[in-house]
Amino acid sequence: MIAAESTNLFAEARQAGAVIRSQLFANDGRVAALARRLRAAPPEAVLTCARGSSDHAATFAKYLIETRLGIVTASQAPSIASLYRVPSRPGHALCIAISQSGRSPDLLATVDAAREAGAFILALVNDEDSPLAKRADALIPLHAGIERSVAATKSYVGALAALVHLVAAWSEDEELASALAAAPALLDRAWRADWSVLAEKLRDVNGLYVIGRGLGLGVAQEAALKFKETCGLHAEAFSAAEIRHGPIALAGPGFPLLVFRQSDETEDSVEKLAADVIARGGEVLMAGPPAPGAIALPSEAAHPAIEPMLQIQSFYRAVNALAVARGLDPDSPPHLAKVTETV
Repeated sequence: MIAAESTNLFAEARQAGAVIRSQLFANDGRVAALARRLRAAPPEAVLTCARGSSDHAATFAKYLIETRLGIVTASQAPSIASLYRVPSRPGHALCIAISQSGRSPDLLATVDAAREAGAFILALVNDEDSPLAKRADALIPLHAGIERSVAATKSYVGALAALVHLVAAWSEDEELASALAAAPALLDRAWRADWSVLAEKLRDVNGLYVIGRGLGLGVAQEAALKFKETCGLHAEAFSAAEIRHGPIALAGPGFPLLVFRQSDETEDSVEKLAADVIARGGEVLMAGPPAPGAIALPSEAAHPAIEPMLQIQSFYRAVNALAVARGLDPDSPPHLAKVTETV
């Protein structure tokens, strides 16, 4: 069996704090200039375009932009441009394309269609020499460096931080900007958090739900993906509201919940869901503010827009340990490649 601390996933994920330190410094001028442009000519809507982990960052972007700026934000389906070939009509919109590689054909087709229809293209991409970066009207590099593990980690946290950086500057939210400046040190601390109970509790289960709400939904989606690709464990992500519309029927003994909870307006509803599942004999592991009866996963308290990235940082270390405990190599999931080029 491989050692958990010898994997590329472990080595790369632990770098997130350093990545964000360098990213904030390197991008400060270009983010400030972009924010001035967006304030001078606010878009009517924001469209996101992404796949995989990057699309989970786009979920975070939706809640962050809509709660901080009040601008409707929606995800574009890449197949509309790449397969159906239907022209988009975004009008005066900002199109945010998020990608680690910036090379997937369907992503590029969507960006091309949006630009031809008059959208302003912003790329958040790790590879600054990629086709996506070259197509963009504005670029925010993720500065995550090389990722050898198939599972994205530091580039995902980098995308969340870049989105917070943009929104803090765009909305001129000094509190959010200060919270982001403190995030690298908190990420370092989050990496050291003891989530060993997660591997103990989930080593032999067959499936689970991963729950978040609002700003936490994107990291719940990301965690569910990581369970699938690194642990061979079926996990589905739901919002704490949506799970009540049918899926909660499965929650109970033998079918646990991993819950991501941040300290904002969603806090009470997430706690109520946990209490309901615990009352029916289910097991709940909870990151964020603790709740009665739930198994607490130690989490750093911060601004609610920062807490999700801290929680996913702790999760990455835990899911790496879980994969190894289940006898798997988290760096080389079956049937997957680092760069996925869908049409």
